[in-house]
Amino acid sequence: MTSHAPVPGSRPRAAVAMSRDAASAVLDPQSLAAFRRICDLAPFPVLDDLSTPRARSVLADVDLLITGWGCPRLDEDVLRAAPRLRAVVHTAGSVRGHVTEACWERGIEVSSAAAANALPVAEYTLSMILLTGKRVLERARDYRASRERGNWLRTPRGVGNYRRTVGILSASLIGRRVVELLRPHDVDVLLHDPYVSDADAAELGVELVGLPDLFARCDTVSVHTPLLPSTRGLVGRALIDAMRTDAVLINTSRGAVVDQEALTDAVLAGRVRAVLDVTDPEVLPPDHPLWDCENALITPHLAGSEGNEWRRLADLALAETTRWASGTGFLHPVRRERLAFLA
Repeated sequence: MTSHAPVPGSRPRAAVAMSRDAASAVLDPQSLAAFRRICDLAPFPVLDDLSTPRARSVLADVDLLITGWGCPRLDEDVLRAAPRLRAVVHTAGSVRGHVTEACWERGIEVSSAAAANALPVAEYTLSMILLTGKRVLERARDYRASRERGNWLRTPRGVGNYRRTVGILSASLIGRRVVELLRPHDVDVLLHDPYVSDADAAELGVELVGLPDLFARCDTVSVHTPLLPSTRGLVGRALIDAMRTDAVLINTSRGAVVDQEALTDAVLAGRVRAVLDVTDPEVLPPDHPLWDCENALITPHLAGSEGNEWRRLADLALAETTRWASGTGFLHPVRRERLAFLA
């Protein structure tokens, strides 16, 4: 691909545009020092408001923006103030919040750390698939209450992960990573994704099925589809009602992909179990019945990168910046034509 990087041998001028909290979390001193070795980085504080006189002064000279959570929109007005801007390196996943049509019209190259952020989500998903298969959380709760092991030879045959059928909804970056992590395990993997061909499914090592079959045949269904107009409420009552008794629904995507009311009814009835890292709304009301339901595990949107995992995001962004500065081009570009299918 043709790169718009500076002339070889020159150092690109860069600035950090994100919230101050995001910069403090993702860009530790070692990462900042590494960025400064390959580009002329504008002094902090970060640009969290692109309309201020200081921001406009910085933007006037930048070739590249290192963005993150809380980055303001890069609209036409901002781009007029940044005539040299040719690239955006995002230290998180989705670029929808700040990369606008004006960026694509100018031909600005965009990179995202979505691939790096996909790994901890996939790890969370794998762990929940295995834990729920063994009913670890419920059995630990019962053990704590009884202080007795009971007769382990009477464990129901539905407990365990051998030949369990796992359904993946969407072969997104995360969905594909989950499939990859499941390969060493003795499970059967089904996939629904209307954009995946039979040949692609064979290469992934999964069985491609229709959406109703995915929910009817699987012991666990893991949702990885992005929230788009076409996927809002995609997992509706009919699909949830078709799930096997005691099946598990895992959602690490977006809460609004799932019909929250229908799922709540099924979980409260004891028909299915749920592991929800996201809900609709993002934080359920304090009196919502799922909070106290033993069949539901709700976590505070923690599956994505946190803590030491932020360093992986910074490392990928640094590698992308290094490639761009050398004229090589991005390894993880965001394509305009693919934006409609991305979170």
